[in-house]
Parts: sequence; structure tokens; C-alpha cells
Amino acid sequence: MSMHHDLTRNQALVFEALNRAEGPLSAYTILDLLREEGFRAPLQVYRALEKLQELGLVHRLESLNAFVACADPDCHRHEVIGFAICETCGRVDEFADAELQARLDGWVDAHGFKPAKTVIEIRGICAACTEPAQTA
Repeated sequence: MSMHHDLTRNQALVFEALNRAEGPLSAYTILDLLREEGFRAPLQVYRALEKLQELGLVHRLESLNAFVACADPDCHRHEVIGFAICETCGRVDEFADAELQARLDGWVDAHGFKPAKTVIEIRGICAACTEPAQTA
């Protein structure tokens, strides 16, 4: 936690809960996990999540309306961040791709579009869930 010493207690607790999680968590799941820490209202969680997103420590997965801790501290250097979401096990892999970035930049320039935010979410089944079960 030393590098994030400027977080409030609530922000630190929410960040730690997301870091410990196996997959994405909804705000209400975070609220349930932190009730013993004194969290009572969804607004406490949403305020902490909002600040953590501003700091680039947490991402919101739009399609799941859930949140994950940032897997790549350098991701904010990339304009386009992608997430591959396994619908079987819930695993989320974060990625940035220079070729994809270049293609999107080309489209944006050609169409005079001014993007505010670009998040790509791929939903499907991860390699571990796709592989046939190993028999002993």
C-alpha cells in the first residue's frame, strides 16, 4: 500500500478488496465485503470507486457494471484499453494493443470523430475453460 499512501481509508479498503478478488466485483458486492469495516451505504463505495478510477487504479467493465483493479500500472499511457472477459470462470485479462490503437486512430482521424474514452470488452471463454478437462 505504500505507493498509494494518499488514499483515504475507504478508498484503500475498496482497492484492497478489488486486488484480492478473483474477478470483477459490483459495487454492492464490495459493500457487502466491507460491512465489517463500517461501510453502510452504496454511496461510500461509489465515491471511493470514482476516485480510484480517476487515479487509474481501478477500471469499470461497462458490460458487467463491475470493477477490477488495474492489472497494468502503465495502462494509462495507452489510449485504448481492452478487457477479455471469460463468461465461464469470470477471469478478466487486461490488454493494450498498438496495432488496434493505430487502426482506431486512423478511423477517428478519417471521420473527424473526437473520442472521450475507448474501452474494448471481449466476452467469451478463456483458454483454460476451452481446453478439454485433463483426465487423470
